[in-house]
Amino acid sequence: MRISRGNDGASPLHEPVVAQHIHEFQLSFYMALNRKLGIIAGNGRFPFLVLDAARAQGYEVVVAAIKEETSPEIESRGATVHWLSLGELSKLIETFRREGVTRAVMAGQVKHKQIFSSIRPDWRLAKLLLSLDLRNTDALLGAVAKVLADEGIVLENSTALLEPLLAKTGVLTKSAPSPQERKNIDYGRTVARGLGEYDIGQTVVIAENACVAVEAMEGTDATITRAGEMMASLDPGKKHPGKSALDRNLTVVKIAKPKQDMRFDVPIVGVKTIEVMRAAGATCLALDAGKCLLLDGEAVIVAAEGAGIAIVAD
Repeated sequence: MRISRGNDGASPLHEPVVAQHIHEFQLSFYMALNRKLGIIAGNGRFPFLVLDAARAQGYEVVVAAIKEETSPEIESRGATVHWLSLGELSKLIETFRREGVTRAVMAGQVKHKQIFSSIRPDWRLAKLLLSLDLRNTDALLGAVAKVLADEGIVLENSTALLEPLLAKTGVLTKSAPSPQERKNIDYGRTVARGLGEYDIGQTVVIAENACVAVEAMEGTDATITRAGEMMASLDPGKKHPGKSALDRNLTVVKIAKPKQDMRFDVPIVGVKTIEVMRAAGATCLALDAGKCLLLDGEAVIVAAEGAGIAIVAD
């Protein structure tokens, strides 16, 4: 195809492409020079995985550890650690500025219910909270991300350093979901996407195409436990429950939100999730491929197979 040229001999159609290449080169060059990464650490093992992966790739890591959430063990991983309260947004910004951090990752859960705790927000966080019409996860963390960006601190994809741990497409365990479990998954995905539209939760628990439990602020494990307790209450005190006309085995569906922002609140499952499922009487786990993190890697699959739980990612 022939492209007409202007007086300077350059193709106008090529200019956006050239500009894009220049931008990508500048970004790569900047990332190569700036080998300092901030981690805003919540609870669980996620911050440790990100920290170890970042250090393995040559980053100098600065951790902003949240007193109410982060394990003290974070100090043993060879990174610079600064402790701050959940309400200290200004201190977070000041800490990263002082350390020369311009790129950061949010890793680890901060319990949503903390917005109702007695923690006193500083003036910056108080202003942010009062400015929001909604105070769901996306609204809160999205607003924090914007404040950080305005101060020159860019939040990165939280799984960028952990891509090998993202669930792959297909049946991940030796056993595949049964036909009924497949029906549960299809129905569960429909329900979960509806919840995700309103950023209520990521997890639903299904039995025989009936929704047994949905996740809100309590978290995934508590949702699964509640579903198991509901089923167990049908035969209280009996070691051997009577036969039900409908199958009581539970299918857990955990998905990314329809407009999932991979910078925060990424769906995560670990060995503990499998242990909770086993105790609740769940036999199948469905995930979103490429968007759900297997926190303990292959150990999650091994634990599921030992518990007789099928895992599938679509």
